[in-house]
Amino acid sequence: MGLKDISSSLSKNDLAHLGEGEIGYIRKMRSEEVSRCFPEAPEMGPGIDLWALFGADGTPILLTDNRSSTFFKAAEDDLKTVTLH
Repeated sequence: MGLKDISSSLSKNDLAHLGEGEIGYIRKMRSEEVSRCFPEAPEMGPGIDLWALFGADGTPILLTDNRSSTFFKAAEDDLKTVTLH
């Protein structure tokens, strides 16, 4: 069974929840992007590199300036991590 066969048998809702509670992704982001994903975060100056942990469905979990913290939080929440570039 190929990926095409699997994806055609899953509904959009099934795909949206794939990996939920099991997978998290880590992404480097700039301070200019923060308010879009973390609206409750304090305002920051431009040009700051940050790291974010998101649930598989895109739910923001953690924002930090320390990449290692994202891995610790993921482990604490029993999430397998992937990194997005």
